[in-house]
Amino acid sequence: MRLMGRDSIAILPAAPVRQRNNDVEYAYRQDSDFYYLTGFGEPEAVAVLIPGREQAEYILFVRDRDPKREAWDGRRAGPEGATRDHGANDAFPIADIDEILPGLLENHTKVFYAMGVYAEFDQRVVGWVNGLRTLSRNGRNLPQELIALNHVLHDMRLYKSRTEIELMRESARIAAQAHVRAMRFCRPGRREYEVMAELVHEFRRHNADTSYHPIVGGGANSCVLHYRDNNQALNDGDLLLVDAGCEYECYASDITRTFPVNGRFTPEQRAVYEIVLEANRAAIAQVRPGNHWNDPHAAAVKVVTQGLVKLGLLKGRAAKLERDGAYRRFFMHRTGHWLGMDVHDVGDYKVGDEWRVLEPGMAMTIEPGIYIPGGSRGVPKRFHNIGVRIEDDVVVTKTGVEVLTANAPKGVDEIEALMAQG
Repeated sequence: MRLMGRDSIAILPAAPVRQRNNDVEYAYRQDSDFYYLTGFGEPEAVAVLIPGREQAEYILFVRDRDPKREAWDGRRAGPEGATRDHGANDAFPIADIDEILPGLLENHTKVFYAMGVYAEFDQRVVGWVNGLRTLSRNGRNLPQELIALNHVLHDMRLYKSRTEIELMRESARIAAQAHVRAMRFCRPGRREYEVMAELVHEFRRHNADTSYHPIVGGGANSCVLHYRDNNQALNDGDLLLVDAGCEYECYASDITRTFPVNGRFTPEQRAVYEIVLEANRAAIAQVRPGNHWNDPHAAAVKVVTQGLVKLGLLKGRAAKLERDGAYRRFFMHRTGHWLGMDVHDVGDYKVGDEWRVLEPGMAMTIEPGIYIPGGSRGVPKRFHNIGVRIEDDVVVTKTGVEVLTANAPKGVDEIEALMAQG
């Protein structure tokens, strides 16, 4: 509200309920911006922020208590619970919003709102503002400017508080345990969805859920970046790439580990894996205050390019191949993304034309990879269908970096020893 200014008002709707099919709904997940500011997890709600207002700066519109509906759908906070349990200065039934909100808009020249996120609610906001135009003849100040709320709010979300980092640590801890469980469970003849079931079981037993649909790709499927089918048998001699994270109290983790189905890397698998592991560690070493967002990626690209040349999969001088982007044939994505309430979290990667400077509290992933699909031209067959990605979650600290996912094994010997235990 300090950033908005006293002549402003902000309006944030909750996420709508989504239909899965017929009369079946998806499990409800609150809008991240709304939850970040309110901690209120119910649908059919609207938050209003009015800086400098004596009566109430923070107002919630929520569903009224309804014993009949609550018997079917669960308990509601109601207006009383919104003030008592969620810190609102005042709260009203959502059914009264059309009567109350236009009056709150009066005498505020700026309206902060994220236009385009929820199209149906956009029309309501426009309707409220247009409905006030008839009052302009009375000399009242009316909204003159619609400002993107996400520009201010998403920059705030980029810097995690101590409490947020604690939640992210717990999310990463749970996810790391799930990856350990997957390694111990994996063996030839089992299927990708069985490994996925082990992951989800570990998430749910800690009251966490998937933060995205897990990627569990064995053999050729390890080279499909966003593989989702997770239905194939795991074959002796193949690698298994598992990209899976959980969401704990609305904060996400995002981990990828790659390991041999039979518990032992082949020489070729190990050679590719060691390059990606070195790139992962080189990139993490570049995460510290004062460095730029692109520095970890540049470090990973350098290691991957040099490694591919040593393996004979790229021909020429490493420095030139790096400049020309030749590595993109086998490493076609960036080395990471912001992480927080959303897996691909909000926040600009550039400020103007310059890469963003890393500062304490920023959280991100580090995920270099090498993917060599079957049939790759000029590549010896023994390297075909080797896909390796190693992804960690990190937070920039005052002095360097904290690796939140350190409990998920990633060293070759460490993985083989763990899988040998079964």
